[in-house]
Amino acid sequence: MDNATKHPQDELLTSYSAGSLPLSQALCISTHVEHCTDCGRKLRRLNRVGSELMNQLRPAPASEAVREKLFARLDELRDEDIDAGGSASASTVPRCLRQFVKKSYHDLPWRRVSSDIHSVELCRDSNGAKVELLKIRPGGSAHTHTHLGDEYTVILEGSFSDEDGVYREGDFLLRDQHDKHTPVATRDRECICLAVTEGPIQFTGLLTRLMNPLLRRGHA
Repeated sequence: MDNATKHPQDELLTSYSAGSLPLSQALCISTHVEHCTDCGRKLRRLNRVGSELMNQLRPAPASEAVREKLFARLDELRDEDIDAGGSASASTVPRCLRQFVKKSYHDLPWRRVSSDIHSVELCRDSNGAKVELLKIRPGGSAHTHTHLGDEYTVILEGSFSDEDGVYREGDFLLRDQHDKHTPVATRDRECICLAVTEGPIQFTGLLTRLMNPLLRRGHA
């Protein structure tokens, strides 16, 4: 697929290639790259550069126990690739998310957040970031909010718009505490997103601000 028009910064791609991103952010980059030929091409170039740099390093000796663990893990990864490859043609779920989504997004235990939004938490990163899927009904919206930490979003299905534009399948967004927006799903279909939040959102409306203490507790 090559639907994405909104991309991560080159610094994020470089960190992803170097393996230095937290798991939560790496999931977003990996998901976006499956939708984006341009970023996939950039990532392959970065990987080649990294490979050349690694070839210039002097190898360090490793114990027999370390080698056995490495080869055992490689065997596990090969098995995972075979399993994922067998179902790839029948699934629209990005490869990196199939450990959480076995069949379909619609089979997940969605939790009602509001009349327009449902969510399902996938995992928590070691840095405290929450990894979840958000589902917005056709024409539905999230109340105007800002963020108490960085928020990474990748559109999986459908599309939504906010004050800055329209975002479609594969698009990557990064918001921080300086951003305030009101996402609204398009009316033709529901929108499903992968969202990573490093802090809770903060509603800015007169009535919705009453929910902020609950959101902070829910992110803890």
